[in-house]
Amino acid sequence: MDIGVAYRDLGPVDVTALAEGTLAQKADAWHEHELRQRTFEVHHDTHSIVLIFCDTRWPDPVITREPGWARLAEVAQPLMDSIIAKFYTPGGVILRAMAARLEVGGTIKPHVDAHESFVQAHRIHIPLTSSAQVRFTIDGRPCPMSPGRAYEINNQKMHSVMNRGKLPRISFIFDYCPPDRIGRSGATGSE
Repeated sequence: MDIGVAYRDLGPVDVTALAEGTLAQKADAWHEHELRQRTFEVHHDTHSIVLIFCDTRWPDPVITREPGWARLAEVAQPLMDSIIAKFYTPGGVILRAMAARLEVGGTIKPHVDAHESFVQAHRIHIPLTSSAQVRFTIDGRPCPMSPGRAYEINNQKMHSVMNRGKLPRISFIFDYCPPDRIGRSGATGSE
């Protein structure tokens, strides 16, 4: 969603339980849902544990709970709910929710999230692990993201990430479509 600025720092959040749960996942959990990696070249260096996913049938997407839901929803849902309650109009729909890992040396090349679901929904990033060697840029400017804080990014601006650190960068990302956009977008269902 175009939020009028490159990003908004939503402030501190307690990521302890979500980070512990995510880091405790088995290695194969990061490979059970690779649609993003197969479909979008920019995500070639990433892996995801997907909890909620929205297909591309817009304006009537099918929103599904994916395998990561059973393992991480207990710690992810309260965090998403608290952010929605504090910053957004409740009653909307979570279209996507996932832990996304950018591998060491990996990049997400500059791109704009063009699908209509990205135009209609707020994209929230919650870093779980990161380092000073991870560079996230939006509209050509650095967007520093620290674990323990939540950020909304303007995914309608060109954005990219590169990880020059010694460990993977892991963020929890979710897309929230508010109720005033549901009628225009046709999003259905709720999680």
